Amino acid sequence: MSIERLVVIGGDAAGMSAASRARRLKGPDELEIVAFERGHFTSYSACGIPYWVGGDVAERDDLVARTPEEHRARGIDLRLRTEVTEIDVAGRRVRARAVDSGEQSWTSYDRLVVATGARPIRPDLPGADAAGVHGVQTLDDGQALIDTLSRARGRRAVVVGAGYIGVEMAEALINRGYEVTVVNRGSEPMSTLDPDMGRLVHRAMEGMGIAMVNDAEVTEVCTTPDGRVRAVRTEDAEYPADVVVLGIGVRPETALAQAAGLPVGAHGGLLTDLAMRVRGHEDVWAGGDCVEVLDLVSGQERHIALGTHANKHGQVIGANVAGGYATFPGVVGTAVSKVCDLEIARTGLREKDARRAGLRFETVTVESTSRAGYYPGASPMTVKMLAERRTGRLLGVQIVGREGAGKRVDVAAVALTAGMTVEQMTALDLGYAPPFSPVWDPVLVAARKATAKVHGSGRE
Repeated sequence: MSIERLVVIGGDAAGMSAASRARRLKGPDELEIVAFERGHFTSYSACGIPYWVGGDVAERDDLVARTPEEHRARGIDLRLRTEVTEIDVAGRRVRARAVDSGEQSWTSYDRLVVATGARPIRPDLPGADAAGVHGVQTLDDGQALIDTLSRARGRRAVVVGAGYIGVEMAEALINRGYEVTVVNRGSEPMSTLDPDMGRLVHRAMEGMGIAMVNDAEVTEVCTTPDGRVRAVRTEDAEYPADVVVLGIGVRPETALAQAAGLPVGAHGGLLTDLAMRVRGHEDVWAGGDCVEVLDLVSGQERHIALGTHANKHGQVIGANVAGGYATFPGVVGTAVSKVCDLEIARTGLREKDARRAGLRFETVTVESTSRAGYYPGASPMTVKMLAERRTGRLLGVQIVGREGAGKRVDVAAVALTAGMTVEQMTALDLGYAPPFSPVWDPVLVAARKATAKVHGSGRE
């Protein structure tokens, strides 16, 4: 019996989850596994980098789930500091280059997994590549930023962008004693929320000493004569900076795949079927931040870069590569974050998402508390809910509040996945005790209010 070869491009969540799952299902006498990773690390938590930079996580290695040595001990031929530069689909082979020596070689495959991840968006601006300007996507990026912070000449930081990474990095820099300004092109931070909910985040950030500059477009990164960053300029002002962090999002890293003729969607991510097989290519799979996924609420393809999805993709791919069958049906767009003690969560559609999908909807917003109002430590919480006008189907939930607020979004995520109406949600048997919730949980209060509004709008 001949031994087949699986080649994996990318050594983080999706790639190494796929490799590890395939190895558990098939031994080295049945399947050879070769994995290429251009960086120094494998199987790490990119989501934890802001907390490492901010000092909540003490050591870089605390973010590593499985080291290269551990993967190799399990029978995976893992090649670090090796970048795949070409995929020859017709010839069923990949060309790789050793980053340090430049040496190149071809490796054939029977099955291929593309898990190239995403890259931080770097604006095409004067000075954007100056020393002291950092994107934060990999452990190497995090280490480079920490090195810059340790030798910076001053304590002024500018964060460009106010999405998840921007907000989390603003907190990390505040924790390190920096004076932080966030420059945001949107009307409010956290564009993954509706503006009325983003406004709550804005107020909280300013209350923590973070200067928010909204509706501002960066036009230039100003530098010193020796090429280091000194300020960020917009059309209206200049903001001094000893370090600049780019938090304006990521794009799928699919240039390699596109050059090989693999299909990509409207958002630049690879297109796959439910088994995570690249469409039109029988022996090529893809997963993680380089793919687009089905939004179960809108029915449209989206690009969502999250480690939770990447690990699930890897598990599905590994099972299928090894001859089994597994599927990844899609997502509802759940995410949770925090800035200092403010918790921020969302799932499903925002108002503009629902309009883009052609849906008619109602919205409600409720103010409640994380615990029974009389119980010590009860803190305020705002819940916004969207429901389809005709059917009452839940479309989305956003939550902003203090301790105990964020993970409540999981109730809504399950309801969205199940296709529940807001009326059905009002009968959910959720856990209650005064230390954990009011007698009516805030999510259920929103569902009751949404039900009344849907009925009042003349539901057919």
